[in-house]
Amino acid sequence: MELNTIKPGQGAKHAKRRVGRGIGSGLGKTAGRGHKGQKSRSGGYHKVGFEGGQMPMQRRLPKRGFKSHLLKFNAEVTLTALEQLGLAEVDLLTLKTSGLVGQIAKNVKVINTGTLTKAVKLNGISATAAAKVIIEAAGGSIA
Repeated sequence: MELNTIKPGQGAKHAKRRVGRGIGSGLGKTAGRGHKGQKSRSGGYHKVGFEGGQMPMQRRLPKRGFKSHLLKFNAEVTLTALEQLGLAEVDLLTLKTSGLVGQIAKNVKVINTGTLTKAVKLNGISATAAAKVIIEAAGGSIA
């Protein structure tokens, strides 16, 4: 094999459609652009959401809701995940090193999903009311 003989595999490249090259091609005259209008002209188009001058949908509808920019710092851990972790004491650092929460997490909450049989002491981590009952029933505590 030489550099001047290398070519792509069979079917990897195909001829591009040549528009505006006569009636026989099936895409002659208007080249698939229809007749007249902004879309038929070169360089003629409009921005996304433009409705021909009519008030666009995103401006007709009312603004609604609010999403706090602080939500990205919140994380949650399930009881099942704590069970699989198998540590007696759990804090934010151990959760980050084990990969259960992201590195930017500041607030972590344990949620009631799954079961917990091992006693786990939580340091600096909150829990939902239902999760707290299960943790304490298993002999753990929340500090």
